Amino acid sequence: MRIATVNVNGIRAAARKGMAAWIESSAPDVMLLQEVRADEETAAALLPGYTSVVWPCRIKGRAGTAVAVREDGSLALGEARYGVAAPGTEEPDVDSGRWLEVDLLPSGAGEGAKEEPALTVVSAYLHSGQLGTEKMDQKYAHLDLVDARMAALLARAADGGPQVLMAGDLNVVRSAQDIKNWKPNHNKIAGVMDEEIAHLESWFASGWIDVARSLAPEEQGPYTWWSQRGQAFDNNAGWRIDYQVATPALAGRAASARVDRAASYAERWSDHAPLVIDYTD
Repeated sequence: MRIATVNVNGIRAAARKGMAAWIESSAPDVMLLQEVRADEETAAALLPGYTSVVWPCRIKGRAGTAVAVREDGSLALGEARYGVAAPGTEEPDVDSGRWLEVDLLPSGAGEGAKEEPALTVVSAYLHSGQLGTEKMDQKYAHLDLVDARMAALLARAADGGPQVLMAGDLNVVRSAQDIKNWKPNHNKIAGVMDEEIAHLESWFASGWIDVARSLAPEEQGPYTWWSQRGQAFDNNAGWRIDYQVATPALAGRAASARVDRAASYAERWSDHAPLVIDYTD
């Protein structure tokens, strides 16, 4: 089972720039997409060979998450849940289009089937934030909601429920190992603040596994995002902010991980690169 997560930075633009060639060569069984910035019909048309569910942001042209599975694969889409907040308590400016939770069923069960999910996946797009602004307040509010949901999902898996993979653009590094320029950014810019990092570390302390890091504990990076400014991509001055975070039993099935970094700046179809992990049956 190959699972890929990537912030597409607008699925229409990604399609124009070559996303389809990457999908064909990588052939993920499951794709978790962020910053889709399109409605479900538009996104589905750009993902031939896949069945997808999309949660657009209520603000047109922003955020948006999607989950897609191969039409000829072993998994099918089941129940989808939209948003990390409890129903009736949503905060649209905080949560809209940022957390799409989907149960995956054995292929043939069909959407809406009562069969126990084979796996629950989450496509997550956490806020980037900006220090000293309302955007940072929204980021911390969303992280608080995510903390509570992560605890509930972990407890459900431990109680015999389906294993869970939460993946996406989390917009936070964990340490100097995850960013080229740690010292000039640490506690000076959103994404590298100790208060943000503490949220992620609380998940891993409770039992969640950072799958890519578990497979490469000593490696610098590998980075998944590079600023569009200057020569960041050419100099590999990147950030590791795209993750696959799994419950322990699922993480134990991870066999290999890679970042599909474009060969050159001109060949990029997003400012992020896909994080691709293969899991054994």
